[in-house]
Amino acid sequence: MEQITIQVKNKQKAQALINFLKAMDFIEEVTASDLSALTPKGRTNEKDFFALAGLWAGRDVTLDAIRQKAWPARI
Repeated sequence: MEQITIQVKNKQKAQALINFLKAMDFIEEVTASDLSALTPKGRTNEKDFFALAGLWAGRDVTLDAIRQKAWPARI
């Protein structure tokens, strides 16, 4: 097994590099120091996603209604 050490100036770019490396199937382990507290912005966790589960409950939204609003001249 080979080991590579990389020094990166920007923490956000370092996190992006770590995420990229973790996606590779031939890389066994990725470790980083001083980046454990850094979480990417804009990402939602699974709990936040399911909090919106009932967003459209009780609303009469159909495919035809959406098409009518998007392209009123076509229908």
